[in-house]
Amino acid sequence: MNLKRLITATFCLFAVFGSIMAQDAKQTIKPSQWTLQSCIDYALKQNITIKQNRVTAASTKIDVLEAKAARQPGLSFSTDQSLANRPFQQSASTVNGSNIVSTSSKTTYTGNYGLNASMTLYNGGKIQKNIQLQQLNSKIADLSVSSSEKSIEESITKIYVQILYAAETIKTDESALNLSEAELSRAKQMFKAGSLNKADVAQFESQVSTDKYQLVSDQATLANYKLQLKQLLELDGDEEMNLAIPDLATIDVLSPLPSKSQVFMAAVNNRPEIESKKLSIDVSDLNIRIAKAAYLPTVSLTGGLSTYNVSGSDYGFMKQLKNAWSNTIGINVSIPILDKRATKSSIQRAQLAKQTSELELQDQQKTLYKTIEGFWLDANSAQQQYVAAKEKMKSSQISFDLIQEQFNLGLKNIIELLTQKNTLNTSQQEMLQAKYMAILNTQLLKYYQGDKISL
Repeated sequence: MNLKRLITATFCLFAVFGSIMAQDAKQTIKPSQWTLQSCIDYALKQNITIKQNRVTAASTKIDVLEAKAARQPGLSFSTDQSLANRPFQQSASTVNGSNIVSTSSKTTYTGNYGLNASMTLYNGGKIQKNIQLQQLNSKIADLSVSSSEKSIEESITKIYVQILYAAETIKTDESALNLSEAELSRAKQMFKAGSLNKADVAQFESQVSTDKYQLVSDQATLANYKLQLKQLLELDGDEEMNLAIPDLATIDVLSPLPSKSQVFMAAVNNRPEIESKKLSIDVSDLNIRIAKAAYLPTVSLTGGLSTYNVSGSDYGFMKQLKNAWSNTIGINVSIPILDKRATKSSIQRAQLAKQTSELELQDQQKTLYKTIEGFWLDANSAQQQYVAAKEKMKSSQISFDLIQEQFNLGLKNIIELLTQKNTLNTSQQEMLQAKYMAILNTQLLKYYQGDKISL
């Protein structure tokens, strides 16, 4: 019956393990198109920092099991085999326990065997407190995993939004370049017709070169952001990434902002770095109690079995072991009296460590509030800038269209045309920058509030 249960349990274990491995393999398949969520999901499985923290967390689970095992008795077997040679004696005597064995052999052999057990009955509660301590350390390690996951998710979001901004900037650059090339083509025609001189054509050529340079520069920026994203996902730098470009409307830019206090109160309750600092204070409390336990006595139970055999005896090996068999049991009590201030120093160090943990919690909360306040201020400012930049871009576009018509009629010169064109390009860039700054910081505010990032 026991064998049947063992086989069944083993089969179930392999089935579960196989299911987990299959699920893990399925989840790490690279998507055909990378959305923000697919990037996050992939990074949570593949990022090396997260994997390292998971290994550390798994190690703390072993520490918990080891701490619990301290309540169990210890058992050990010992033996020693010795050979003695007395070349100048006429006879030899071997003393083992209360037996004296006389032999004419100058070489004697002795074997001792023992089985010893010990168990701590009381040590001021150190064992139970240490179990609680290791359990807290395990929770802190799990929170470290969660913290690294959130950090990676935040970093990916920032880079992904930068990629969206760079991609839309490139579209603006391409439109500007197409317009400049069209203007250059028209300028060449006007030059042939005698409406423009060669210097005017050269200025249009210079504008085309400037727009090409800006396009190449922004393409390099986009490539750099993609490389940073690949590094977070542990992908090869040469690997192609088909990134999904979501259609973000004005409502995504100007969505209502939660108050700073609301976000902070929610973040204090859900951010793993805050919970970790709180648990560190609990760890310090336990360390203080463990240090104080050194003032209390320690009581342990000991027991053992022992026997021996010697050469030159009239009895055989098994008979000697039986005759020499001995059982022992005892209680050991250790009461601390003076320890050269070791316990008192340990208590004081533990108390100071608690103060440090409390200060670290305060500092972490302060840093958290500062981060949230920064997100809120940047989001609020970017939303206002977006509204203003959008109006500025409309006005710049109207002004450029009018000046372009006047230039074609010969009422405006080339300097006025190119100046207004650059003003239009600048307003477009300002609007895009404000747009994506508002989107990023709004999403991060919601994320710190406990909501999921969605683009």
